[in-house]
Amino acid sequence: MSIDTTTHRPPELLPRIRIAQHGPYLASGGLALTTRTPVLEHGEPVDWNEGKPQTPRATYVLCRCGQSGNKPFCDGTHNKIGFDGQCTAERTPGVTRRKIYPGHGMTMTDDESLCAGYAFCDSHGGVWREIAKSADPEVKARLLRQIANCPSGRLQYALEHSSVPVETHDDPTIAMIPDGPLWVLGNVPVETTDGFTYEVRKRQLLCRCGASQNKPFCDGSHRRVDFKAP
Repeated sequence: MSIDTTTHRPPELLPRIRIAQHGPYLASGGLALTTRTPVLEHGEPVDWNEGKPQTPRATYVLCRCGQSGNKPFCDGTHNKIGFDGQCTAERTPGVTRRKIYPGHGMTMTDDESLCAGYAFCDSHGGVWREIAKSADPEVKARLLRQIANCPSGRLQYALEHSSVPVETHDDPTIAMIPDGPLWVLGNVPVETTDGFTYEVRKRQLLCRCGASQNKPFCDGSHRRVDFKAP
């Protein structure tokens, strides 16, 4: 049996999320469970506030249909309502979709298919305009914060002479965004019922309102359906 040399755990005990067919997310490997809430200034998002983590469990069964009476946990409602949880998100590598925006000493990339509408990118004229002014140290520092705060990983950046995206270090974590998706951090694999594993990313948003057209990922539909959850 091979062992992960970083965590010293066998592969079957490493953090991962499996998607039950037309059912919940099955999270295993002792992921941390917490909340993260957008911090607003003058109506615009500027940062994230992290809640107190719950005592970790070995496994979680998390609602994906949006109708559980015990959110964030599944209570079997998906069976009663005939939830259609078909995963429709692109399976090709993100690099095939990412648009490239060169800047001063950096490059920003954008995979619009991952947008969930949290709008950290929109302030100060938008990151797509700001990157043209990234020679200004103040603008560049602000731009890097905006990109890092993009919860879905739609936006990434790499520094000059590197193609590797700069990311913060997060332990494998599932953060509930109130009235929104599950924010999965820390390179947690997400596996479909047919055994396919989506591209492993540092930041990803999983739909939990049941209405996304880009399942399993969030596309912002929770606002359209007025989804409510802690």
